[in-house]
Amino acid sequence: MKYQDIIQQINNKVYQPVYFLMGEESYYTDKISDYISENVLTQEEKEFNQITLYGKDTDVATVISEAKQFPFGSAYRVVIIKEAQEIKKIEDLEIYLDNPLPSTILVICYKYKKIDKRKSFGKNLSKKCILFDSKKLYENQIPSWIKTEVKEQGFSIDDKSANILTQYLGNDLSKINNELSKLVLHLKKGEQITPKIIEDNIGISKDFNVFELQNALGIKDVLKSNQIIKYFSENPKNHPFVLTLSSLFTFFQKVMIYQNLKDKNSKNAASALGVNPYFVSQFQTASRNYPMKKLFKIFTYLKEYDLKSKGINNTSTADKELLKELTFKILH
Repeated sequence: MKYQDIIQQINNKVYQPVYFLMGEESYYTDKISDYISENVLTQEEKEFNQITLYGKDTDVATVISEAKQFPFGSAYRVVIIKEAQEIKKIEDLEIYLDNPLPSTILVICYKYKKIDKRKSFGKNLSKKCILFDSKKLYENQIPSWIKTEVKEQGFSIDDKSANILTQYLGNDLSKINNELSKLVLHLKKGEQITPKIIEDNIGISKDFNVFELQNALGIKDVLKSNQIIKYFSENPKNHPFVLTLSSLFTFFQKVMIYQNLKDKNSKNAASALGVNPYFVSQFQTASRNYPMKKLFKIFTYLKEYDLKSKGINNTSTADKELLKELTFKILH
C-alpha cells in the first residue's frame, strides 16, 4: 500500500490491526507512525491507550503482551514499536499476526532495512497486515520531490533552488525536510523559495555552489570557474573535495549521455538525463564545448584526482590545490 493510501484510510477512520513499516528510507516510516500517533486517539484516550516501545529495549513477548491488552475508555489501543529492526527473532511475531486483536493498532517501524518477502515471515506480512516498503529515491527524483513537498505546504520553489538543495543535501528526505522547514519559516503562504533565500537561511551560496560550478565549466567560463573553486577552497567544510568530484562526475556523465542521444528534443533528453527540461540547454551547451575525446580525458582526470585525494601517488598536495589542477585540466 502507498503512503497516500494509508494516510487517506486513517483520515477516514479505517484502521488496520497491524502496520509493518520497513525500508531503507526512514522518512515515510516516521511520517506514518507519527500520523497514527497524533490522529487516532484523543489526548485523553492516549493516557491509558497509547504506548511507544523501542526495539533495543524490548522483545517479541513484550510486544505481543502489549498488543493483546484491551483499550480502556476508548475503542482502540495504539502500540508503536520504534527501531523494530533491533528486536531479536522478530519473526516470532507471526503468532500474533495469525490472530491480532481488532481493537489494537500495532505499528512496527522496521527502519533502514527490509524483511525478505521470499521467506515465510515476509510472505505472511504481505498477507496479514499492511506492509509498507519505503524505498530510497534516486537523486534525479529529488528535485521533483522537493517541489511537491513545498507545494503541499503552500509555497513554491524554482527549479534552480530545488537542484541546489539536491546537490548539497543528497537524497536524505528527512534532512531535506528539516532544511525546507527552516526556509518556509521566513516566507508567507504562496511565496517562493529562491537561491537568495537558501543562501540567507541555510548558508549555501547562490553564486558559489556545485551547481554554478557545473554551469561555469559547461560554458567554459574560466573566470567564474576559478572564482567558485577559490570559494570552495576557503570553505572546505561546506565543500569537501570528494563531493565536488562526485558532482562533476555526474555532470560530465550526463554530458556524455546527451552526446549519444539520437533524439535530442527537450522532453526526450530530460527523460534520458533524469533532469527537468529546464536544464537540458545546460547539457546541450556543454556537449558543444566538450567533444567525446575530451570527455574521456575528463573521466581519466576525475579518477586520477580521486585517487590523489586518497593519498595515492600524492604525499603532500592539499585538496584545494588538487581542485585547482583538476579545473585547469578540464577547461584547457
